[in-house]
Amino acid sequence: MFLATALLRKGLSSLVRTGDLTLVMPDGERLVFGDGTGDPVVARIADRGAVWAMLLDPDLRTGELFTDGRLIIETGNVYDFLSLILRHGDDSEPSPIVKAIDRLRTATQLWRQKNDASLSRRNVAHHYDLGDALYGLFLDPDWQYSCAYFEHPGQSLADAQLAKKRHIAAKLLLKPDHKVMDIGCGWGGMALYLARTAGVAEVLGVTLSDEQIGRAKARAEAAGLSTRARFALSDYRAVSETFDRIVSVGMFEHVGLGNYDQFFATCRARLAEDGVMLLHTIGCSDEPSVTNPWITKYIFPGGHLPSLSDMAKSAERSGLIVTDIEVLRLHYAETLRAWRDAFMARRDEAVRLFDERFCRMWEYYLAMSETAFRHEHVVVFQMQLARRQEDVPLTRDYIAAAEADLRKKEEATLA
Repeated sequence: MFLATALLRKGLSSLVRTGDLTLVMPDGERLVFGDGTGDPVVARIADRGAVWAMLLDPDLRTGELFTDGRLIIETGNVYDFLSLILRHGDDSEPSPIVKAIDRLRTATQLWRQKNDASLSRRNVAHHYDLGDALYGLFLDPDWQYSCAYFEHPGQSLADAQLAKKRHIAAKLLLKPDHKVMDIGCGWGGMALYLARTAGVAEVLGVTLSDEQIGRAKARAEAAGLSTRARFALSDYRAVSETFDRIVSVGMFEHVGLGNYDQFFATCRARLAEDGVMLLHTIGCSDEPSVTNPWITKYIFPGGHLPSLSDMAKSAERSGLIVTDIEVLRLHYAETLRAWRDAFMARRDEAVRLFDERFCRMWEYYLAMSETAFRHEHVVVFQMQLARRQEDVPLTRDYIAAAEADLRKKEEATLA
């Protein structure tokens, strides 16, 4: 136990330079880290095996230990704990063992992300078919499960999600006669916005989730939009129609690194000659790297967070032209904070739906994801692409003008 304690003290001393973290070891010894500022955080490691697990593979095992109740947060919460550890991570060198494990994961990630049609369906079901009762606990009324767009401090989650849809629609340069495909349409909110507010002629939303497709179709029917907003339980690769516009929000993370060429080539083939596409995806602003192993094992199997260079190379090979890139940095951190607050406020309901272990896993997922956006170079990319460069204006003034027009249409829809 002496060696494990010494190694943990050394590793955390280089990571936790500010704040007030106390780690209670299985034998009762208390290790104190930080400069003593801020609210105290106290965590307890339940057994010796847990100590070695954290030392040897912290990226995977920390989440497992918290989920299994072997890492217990006694003062503060798991977000506070992770934030203290990660905020100075760029200034610390991983151990040789951690580096070796990362190299192995990098070498095998293409094999682990094959994501053909059958595997993609299973991966989607693992997360998105957990039941609408779960997602209803923490999502906004429009069931947006992607990064919101906060226009000003204090904006509500619902308003920020509406701003996200407006911002994306503005970049699509929509016209009333346009036919649009929404790849990874979720519960239908984006497609319904394009049909009802933006006023396009037709939207086809595709998803691989049984739960999502049912709610999306029901929402379209209830809104009287079922002839203009269609939804299909389909892989995007199986769609054969041609579209004036393509939008994809929060789906590209599930494509898998080895399938990027296929994704962009398929999108180009589905776009009309004067077509425009808007891709909204989580990514990393650092160099290409392996995605967190806990997330890909328990939350998003087959997933990968692309670097900009990962995406750009495949887009270029497809023949599509990148016409605009915007990086949304802390918007998802604020979105995740709102989701976590809402989930924790209704956590007892989630326990009744699942169990205590599941709720610890979900709490860790939301907390860890937020800290990644705040401290680990994780961002959201909005990439606009076109088949021809002349089909997008030369300046970005059109975005604000289109947003202003869409705001008026939103008000008219509510009137």
